[in-house]
Amino acid sequence: MRTLNARFAPVLGLLLGCVLALGPGARPGLPSARAEERAGEAPGNACAGSANFLIGSARSDITGPAAEVGMMGYGQVGQKTEGIHMRLYSRAFVIGSPCNGRRVAFVSADLGMVFQAVKQQVVERLRAKLGDTFSDENVLLSGTHTHSGPGGFSHYTLYNLTTFGFVPQNFEAIVSGITDSILRANARLTEGSLRLSSGDLHGASANRSPDAYLRNPEAERARYPDNVDTRMTVLRMTAADGRELGLIDWFAVHGTSFGNTNPYISGDNKGIASHTFEVEKGGRTPGGPDTFVAAFANSNEGDVTPNILGGTNGGGANDFEDAAISAKKQYDFAAHLWDTAGMPVMGGVDYRHTYVKMDAVDVAPAFADGSAHRTCPAAIGLSMIAGAEDGPGFGSEGATCESVHDVWSQFTCAAVTTPCQGEKPIVLEMGTMRPYPWSPEVLPLQLVTVGPLALVAVPFELTTMAGRRLRDTVRANLQGAGVTEVVIAGLSNAYSGYVATREEYAKQDYEGASTHFGPWTLAALQQSFAGLATSLRDGTSVPPGPTPRDLRKAVVGLQPGVVFDDKLLWVDFGSVAEEAKASYSRGDTASVTFWGGHPRNDLKLGGTFLRVQRRQPDGTWMDVANDGDGVALYHWQREYCVPTLACSLVRITWPISKDTPPGTYRLVHEGNWKSGWDGRVHPYSGSSRPFTVR
Repeated sequence: MRTLNARFAPVLGLLLGCVLALGPGARPGLPSARAEERAGEAPGNACAGSANFLIGSARSDITGPAAEVGMMGYGQVGQKTEGIHMRLYSRAFVIGSPCNGRRVAFVSADLGMVFQAVKQQVVERLRAKLGDTFSDENVLLSGTHTHSGPGGFSHYTLYNLTTFGFVPQNFEAIVSGITDSILRANARLTEGSLRLSSGDLHGASANRSPDAYLRNPEAERARYPDNVDTRMTVLRMTAADGRELGLIDWFAVHGTSFGNTNPYISGDNKGIASHTFEVEKGGRTPGGPDTFVAAFANSNEGDVTPNILGGTNGGGANDFEDAAISAKKQYDFAAHLWDTAGMPVMGGVDYRHTYVKMDAVDVAPAFADGSAHRTCPAAIGLSMIAGAEDGPGFGSEGATCESVHDVWSQFTCAAVTTPCQGEKPIVLEMGTMRPYPWSPEVLPLQLVTVGPLALVAVPFELTTMAGRRLRDTVRANLQGAGVTEVVIAGLSNAYSGYVATREEYAKQDYEGASTHFGPWTLAALQQSFAGLATSLRDGTSVPPGPTPRDLRKAVVGLQPGVVFDDKLLWVDFGSVAEEAKASYSRGDTASVTFWGGHPRNDLKLGGTFLRVQRRQPDGTWMDVANDGDGVALYHWQREYCVPTLACSLVRITWPISKDTPPGTYRLVHEGNWKSGWDGRVHPYSGSSRPFTVR
């Protein structure tokens, strides 16, 4: 993310197959999380050779306000939501292991990142529903890293600056949607099997800070053919009766196909790839059930862009084409890995979790440069203001205390920068703000294993080489545990900036300047995860670490809600202001404008603001698309009509694809308006005239 750049046991053994302690809401076959914690996971072969799992998947809507809320990603005050290209979703997978009684929930959400407040309240709500079934330890929430979603859902000031504070409506949409997806996935647990496949996808990503990457040791770089991680890993889920249940795909690339002037909510390239796979598997129809769930999750994407032609250019004519091109590359290779997934996942489920105060880690010499070091209070550097190549800001990257020459920068280096932060000219030290730091410092580190697959969940954006080093550390400390595939699950459970290698940090490009806790952050992570991996391998417990603060009562939101909606006296809400043409050819774009209400009156979660409908032979209308498909656009704009400023115009735009069946169609808008007299919210709908597609 370019956040705020200048644009801003055998203990139970085989007996678990017969006698299981069930917690509140637990599915048959698995005990509660607290019972699991008591039992532990001792080393040995309790799950060796077992290929049986319990699997459940579900998808829930988490789309926030589609108008007048700052987006989370580019940190640009002027980039506010004005409509929807594609709804945002939480895709949840619950995987349980009967051989050891453990389960884990993995979520990939169409979010820039998962903030700590979201994880806290999701776990809180799960406990209220299911007791001890889920906890911090076995819930992993990961963001896809789209930069085209509404913000204001953190409890920390740094991430709410460009949204003018906390946005409760968006936060509630996200938390309730993620919680719902996990609850439904858990309720759907069924016997099944898993298969794992991986391969290298070339031509879908590029390193946006290649000079910083080149600072890594030559011998280390020689181990890898590319300066980005091209490895894609796919987990294929199948029920015992043969039903295809879902897919999780991990591939490292930024969600920046849509640029910093885009006003439409969108899952970007990963959201499109997920939707495409779900449609292909028959698990996605307009208004239909989520019978198949496909998550295209992110990894160590810190210095990786989808814009392979440089800057903001992904090879398309515009952002929509850029996103579609990137999505197709990921979808096509994932489909290949799905078809060739021949490795059965065997073993059990296990996990370790701890909180670490990342600004005060004493790093042992073995994890650093042979000397002891300590991490720093969180701060960002001058080059963060410059932004990254696919989201440039002011100035240029590479500003170090040695390289800057202007008076202000020299003053900053002399007066603010501490020896702990090394080469970084500090522009904001979030960690020393009062009464609370502006970004979190007590952060969750989590390690999850499903048979031979290990997920390293980090609350950061790791660069390519940083991710490789952390994977090597985890793999080395899991030797003998049967793990063969280690994946970085980035942007998970909380968020506190980037992590670059020590060598990359010295360059102070955007990623180095955005490494909050100083030059030895990666070493601190390697040290902490070495402990988690060793504990998991040996079947020992880990201390929970310090308790992170809960700031729900301290957040402030400065953005007003909808006061009322207005319209011209002689029209109704849902009336057509600009009608569709009588006919269109395939390849044309149909468009209709309606008198509407503000989308914040009702987010239409699980619903839609638009429908593309085709007339059937019996005269009825059938939906062929809605605003969750990325097929048609919903656009909102404020209309300054006399005598008030509270009118809204809603434009529905449908680019008619070349393979659209000829016939009669119409565009439908559904919304809600708020009365200025009693404050009540009322539904309305409108439709265009029927038109033919030739």
